[in-house]
Amino acid sequence: MGYQSQYIHPDLKLSRFEDTFYKADVLFEQHLLVWLISGETKIVHGDQTFWFGAGDILLFSRNQLVTVINYPKDGLQHQSAVMHLGKKRLTDFYSRNKVEVRQVQPPRFRTFEKHPLLKSILHSLIPYFELKEPLPESIASIKIEEAITILRTIDPNIDHLLANFDEPGKISLTDFMEQNYMFNMSMDKFGYMTGRSLTTFKRDFKKTFQTTPQKWLTEKRLELAHYHIRERKRKPSDVYLEVGFENLSHFGYAFKRRFGYAPTEIVGR
Repeated sequence: MGYQSQYIHPDLKLSRFEDTFYKADVLFEQHLLVWLISGETKIVHGDQTFWFGAGDILLFSRNQLVTVINYPKDGLQHQSAVMHLGKKRLTDFYSRNKVEVRQVQPPRFRTFEKHPLLKSILHSLIPYFELKEPLPESIASIKIEEAITILRTIDPNIDHLLANFDEPGKISLTDFMEQNYMFNMSMDKFGYMTGRSLTTFKRDFKKTFQTTPQKWLTEKRLELAHYHIRERKRKPSDVYLEVGFENLSHFGYAFKRRFGYAPTEIVGR
């Protein structure tokens, strides 16, 4: 059995991953507050890797690309409690709590380690997952507003993230693609993140890079994989997911076609 998601409310769920690992390149449409109950989570971006374990609390920002790989650990499945902080709820909250918002570069994610206030509110959700009926909206609202209030107490600057409701605008294609080519997303999503329609994205991409998006993405991902295996002495099986490939055998085929030798033969070259 792979992934299970148990919703007690549209904004509150318990996620379980029972396979060896689960990998996803995600673009969250809402901010997500996540408490890791068991297992391990690896977050990858370029040559940066971050590991988190049971008890850690993460806030994923909306409209930010993140590669997440979840693993079971110590005989326990990967399990997490997730709270959605959606635009409608945040708009309502900040209509009652006026703030001055300045433009900031949103982080892909934030970690609050095992902060006792956040742990308390998220831990209090666990008994509700035993309900045989949905959690009433009145109770869910209290819980989510409490979490928002705690986040603001821990970090007063969090308002500049949570109260910013702007959608992505047209940005530099070169800068964005160089920073995010390892994410395995549809061309529609790449276009949305750069503030373009699919047609405009493909046209601007061809003009900028003199090739198609798929050819360019494959080349960049193979170059990154080559660097990890040769310079950082990593195993191909540990690399292919991180650089944007979904299948190890396809990665090996593409690698050999590009460089003339298999990724396992790279030592000494």
